[in-house]
Amino acid sequence: MGGGPVLKKADDFRGTVRRIVALLRRDRLRLASVLGFGVLMVLGMLAVPTVLGRATDLVIDGTAGGGVDFGGLALILGLAVAITLVTFAITVSNGRTIAKLAQTMAFDLREEADRKLASLPLSYFDSRPRGEVLSRVTNDIDNLTQTVGQVTQRVVQGVLFLIGVPIMMLTISPLLTLVVVLTLPLTVLAARVIGKRSQPRFARQWATTGKLNGHVEEMITGHQLVTLFGRRAEGAAVFERYNGDLYENSVRAQWVSALLGPTMAFLGLVTYVLVAVVGGLQVAAGVLSFGQIQAFIQYTGQFSNPLNMLAALFGQVQSAVASGERVFEFLDAEEQSPEPAVADAAALESVRGRVAFEDVSFRYLEDEPLIEHLWLTAEPGQTVAIVGPTGAGKTTLVNLLMRFYDLDAGRITVDGVDVSEVERERLRRRIGMVLQDTWLFDGTIAENIAYGRPDATREEVVAAADAAHADHFIRTLPDGYDTVVGAEEGSLSAGERQLVTIARAFLIDPSILILDEATSSVDTRTEMLVQQGMVALRQGRTSFVIAHRLSTIRDADVIVVMEHGQVIEQGEHEVLLKSGGAYARLYEAQFARPAVEEEEPAGRA
Repeated sequence: MGGGPVLKKADDFRGTVRRIVALLRRDRLRLASVLGFGVLMVLGMLAVPTVLGRATDLVIDGTAGGGVDFGGLALILGLAVAITLVTFAITVSNGRTIAKLAQTMAFDLREEADRKLASLPLSYFDSRPRGEVLSRVTNDIDNLTQTVGQVTQRVVQGVLFLIGVPIMMLTISPLLTLVVVLTLPLTVLAARVIGKRSQPRFARQWATTGKLNGHVEEMITGHQLVTLFGRRAEGAAVFERYNGDLYENSVRAQWVSALLGPTMAFLGLVTYVLVAVVGGLQVAAGVLSFGQIQAFIQYTGQFSNPLNMLAALFGQVQSAVASGERVFEFLDAEEQSPEPAVADAAALESVRGRVAFEDVSFRYLEDEPLIEHLWLTAEPGQTVAIVGPTGAGKTTLVNLLMRFYDLDAGRITVDGVDVSEVERERLRRRIGMVLQDTWLFDGTIAENIAYGRPDATREEVVAAADAAHADHFIRTLPDGYDTVVGAEEGSLSAGERQLVTIARAFLIDPSILILDEATSSVDTRTEMLVQQGMVALRQGRTSFVIAHRLSTIRDADVIVVMEHGQVIEQGEHEVLLKSGGAYARLYEAQFARPAVEEEEPAGRA
């Protein structure tokens, strides 16, 4: 956990580009409009040099023949102006269409990412920094779609120019066209060489961005803890290292990709010189007119400009493809096991609450067993307390019941129904859970309590808060139940936030209740009040209580002691104490007074 992202080498450039194009093809109408506008725009630009070449020949012929046909010249120039204005209007329309096309792709990718987040197993988030996942869903998607919006029009225009310009050149001079085409292999070779060197660097750039975001997210979330333990300097050092790595990788990526621009400009200049020399000789020999060589030189610029433009965009394209690989890697991540193909629609509609763990085995890592062949049964209405040292598997047990993880072996049943054969949502609707780590979203206290039942009335929300002994402190707040709180809101104490989450569990009226150190953040008096409320809440419900403070689970029907993923003892509080086993040792270690006698200093009577 907390390690850097695992990235495959950036060697699937073509595959990533194909997937990006496939995303664009979803919006076929706009994509067709972009291509259509591109064709019209290029045709207009290709027509202008020929028209202006004709105007040049008209002037030269008129000068040589004793008079210029100014009427004909005006018509030709008017045609050139009209073509230019129409081309401008088409370019503006095309830009708007491309903006919509790119933002539609961004919208679709964000929706896919949101659905993916909901379908990924908990193990995916356990094995990655949150900031790294966030970077892929935000930064990488933004970089990809913004680049697509900037590049699409120019790429379409450039490709069409590379097709149309040679055709127009051939109509003027096949020999000069051959001179231009002979320089093309050098251009392609330069693009391939520089591309192979820059793409891995862009992949490292965005991977380092993910690491940096993950670190910043941790530092912001744990700001108080970092300050308390005086780790600002260490955090700043890690930030400086990641920031330095990002700087180095970004500079290298941009520098290598930037080499293509000057290279293309140099090759374009060579082409222009060759065309000028050979074309001048053909004009002198009377093979070409001045207007034709003028048009051809303009076409030479139109042929080299797309290449230079594509070269200038090359770095952006490489960066976007690197981001695309990271986004697609996220979207391709293995999802949680699918829901049962045929689920009993009536399963768990009316839950009595008998929960059985039958020969259950589970491990987070393949070579590190955690729970092996565990058997445990909770009868309807029982309160089962689970105790044991850290790492014994207590929280894992309830996570398996909630199907946050899938079993390696065995099965878990509720009222005899295998939970793996029940839809996760249907199962979880019957279970209420209060965690040690409180979580409140940005909204009012009433909305937070009603999170599991958005349709609950204000009276039901108040009743749940009152049962959790949260009503009194809520009413003392400036806006009462309409007070706005959030994940990082500091207006509520840790205990008050815990009471709000307990009220949330009261409101959904679950059949099975899971309390994972639910009173760990409340003071002793509040804990007594909450325990009274919990007794009422547990009536008629099967409850699993995970606790380190053994004073909170004395009244449990069954106390289960776990070590190394195994149940080593179970029974009532008094019975386990008298047995003198593991529970008795835990209890004695927690409540026995230290018997340390202070020795009198030497020489004192």
